[in-house]
Amino acid sequence: MTLSRIVVVMPAYNEAEGIRGFIDELRDSLSPHAAEVVFVVADDRSTDGTADALSGLDDVRVETQPQNRGHGPTALAAYRAGLALEPALIVHVDGDGQFLGPDVAAVVRAQLSTDADVVHGVRRERTDPWYRRALTGSVRLLVAVAVGRGVPDVNTPLRVYRPAAAQALVGAVPTDAMVPHVHFSLAEVRAGMRVRYVRVRSIPRRGESATGTMWGQGARIALPPQRLRRFALAALAEAWSQSLRPGAPLRAVRMPSSRVP
Repeated sequence: MTLSRIVVVMPAYNEAEGIRGFIDELRDSLSPHAAEVVFVVADDRSTDGTADALSGLDDVRVETQPQNRGHGPTALAAYRAGLALEPALIVHVDGDGQFLGPDVAAVVRAQLSTDADVVHGVRRERTDPWYRRALTGSVRLLVAVAVGRGVPDVNTPLRVYRPAAAQALVGAVPTDAMVPHVHFSLAEVRAGMRVRYVRVRSIPRRGESATGTMWGQGARIALPPQRLRRFALAALAEAWSQSLRPGAPLRAVRMPSSRVP
C-alpha cells in the first residue's frame, strides 16, 4: 500500500551534527511507502545551527520556536505543524536520531497492515543512562495501575498515528505539557484506541557534542542530574493533575466517532 503523504515530525535542540544524516536515512526507508515524505522539524531555539544544517532540503520544513521551552511543548508544536499538512500518516521521532531508518519503516508497515490508530516503537537495548531507564520503568508501572493495562514503553518518542487519533490527543493536551507522550499513552488506552507495539533497536544519539539532545547528554554520569530530578517531580505532578486524578481533563479524551480511511 502506498500512501499519499507521510509527515515525519521531530522536536530538536542542538542536533546539527547528526540530524541531516538521520533525515536522509528516514527518507530512504519511508519513501517506498508514500508518494511524498515531508519532514517538520520543530527547532527549540538551538544554538549550534541545527536549522542551518537542514538548509537546501526541499522536503524539510523547520519551525523555529518562539522561545526555548523543552521537549514536551516542542514535540506538541511539531505535531500541530505536521497535522496542518494533512498527512495520510504522521510519524513522530526525536531529532537526536536514536532509531534506525528501517525500524521506523517497520513501525509504519505495522500500522498499514493492522490499520491501528497508533503504533509504538518499543525500545530495546536502550543506551540511555540507568536513571532514565529506571524513570521510564516507574512511569510504566504507574500507568499500568492507573488504566489496568501495561504499556511496554510508555514514553517512547517513536510513534506512528492515524491523523484523527493524533488530532484527538494533541487537541486535548495542554500546549505546555512536559510529558505529552505519557498523557497520550494513558488516553489511548482509556479512549479504546487500537494500539500496536513493535520492538525496535535504540542506538546512541547521533552526535558527539555534550550540548546536544533535549534531555542532556549524561551518559557517563553515575547519578541523576539535579535537572532531571526536578523534571521528574514536576512531570509527576503534571501527570496527576492532567491524567491520573479522578476527574482529570484527559480522562475525557475520545476517538472521533467516524474513522478517516
